[in-house]
Amino acid sequence: MIKIITGKGRVDRRETMRYLGCYGVKCEDGLDAVLDECEKLILPALRPAACYALFDVKRTGDALDLGFAKTRSKALSKNLEGCGKIALFAATVGAETDRLIIKYEKLSPARALVLQALGAAAAECWCDDVNAQITAEHGETKPRFSCGYGDLPLELQREIFAALNVSKNLGVTLSENFFMTPTKSVTAIVGIK
Repeated sequence: MIKIITGKGRVDRRETMRYLGCYGVKCEDGLDAVLDECEKLILPALRPAACYALFDVKRTGDALDLGFAKTRSKALSKNLEGCGKIALFAATVGAETDRLIIKYEKLSPARALVLQALGAAAAECWCDDVNAQITAEHGETKPRFSCGYGDLPLELQREIFAALNVSKNLGVTLSENFFMTPTKSVTAIVGIK
């Protein structure tokens, strides 16, 4: 059964600074003011939504039967040690965020860059919230793991999209090169201990 959830958009300023490549850097020359301005722009544009489902997982070395697909990944296999189930999820902060960034690419490239970082930070915050809800409902979990991490192939995105009916449930599409639109979207596997 696929569960669909929505949430309230939020951003983490420290995470935003990390995406800007400025983590630990003292804000000077008006950066704080630009961050404040861009945060006010992006918060109303955020439309967090996610869908997830549980699957049994079987591991034989780095060969994994994830319940919705079979794959090989030493990194994911190690991450899933001690897990009999996984939560497979897809999450997005919505298309309005992409539209806002595109608008500001024409109006103010500097603000567009800050909006990109805020959007990425918002997506991370939303994934943390989704992960927390999965943990609250199903017990202790492992850190989420996404396609493209370590040796987990990006091609697995096709099976994730099919298993969760992501395009229908969230309005997120997958390109031939496995890029998602809206861009501030994530798929992940979470091991349940």
